[in-house]
Amino acid sequence: MKKLTLALVGIALAFSLVGCGNVKSTVKENEESQEQEDDREERETRETREERAARETQEEEEEPVQEPEEESVEEPVQAEGITAQEGYGEGRMGDTMKTYFFDYTINSAYLCDEFNGYVPAEGNRLLVAEATVKNTFNESIVMYDTDFQVQWNSTGEEDYDFPITFYADPVSDEQLPAEYELGISKDRTGLLVFEVPADKKDFSISYLELFDDDSEGNVFFVFFTAEEGSGE
Repeated sequence: MKKLTLALVGIALAFSLVGCGNVKSTVKENEESQEQEDDREERETRETREERAARETQEEEEEPVQEPEEESVEEPVQAEGITAQEGYGEGRMGDTMKTYFFDYTINSAYLCDEFNGYVPAEGNRLLVAEATVKNTFNESIVMYDTDFQVQWNSTGEEDYDFPITFYADPVSDEQLPAEYELGISKDRTGLLVFEVPADKKDFSISYLELFDDDSEGNVFFVFFTAEEGSGE
């Protein structure tokens, strides 16, 4: 009976030793597994930091360098057209002359011997000039054919004239009439027909500012050479 009891005790101790060994083995395995997991997480964290740093460095290198913007210098806006300086304004064909009351432009001009049945006096020809007039005043204005006169660039006191509408009725609907009204900002284009010496081809068409108190303002000249034309 004693031997049986010792045998049973021995078996129990054996089982006990085996159980402790399994527990120690499991604990050791768990510790090793935890260490491996910690190492893996630390390695992944380090790799993630390195990858992020590398990506940020690459983005900084790829980002274009922005040059500082140059400050733009705004140039003053120049009014289109020719204004008078010290009482005198001078232009050429196609220039816009800016007077106190209106703008005017001589668009074209030609010489002919007859215009729509109108024949000039002996020794003269006809100068046919197309003009555009635009009211720039703050109220309607009345325009007259005598607002414009032609000069043939010589020094004689009588070397100028007014349009033929000053002496006779218009012979064409295209002519600017002897008198007409222009509303605010309105414009009108028509023909100014003059009798000029037959031997001249260089001319100017002028306008002198006149005010209600009979005082004079600026004077404007448009100089040009007239082309040959057939008339109407």
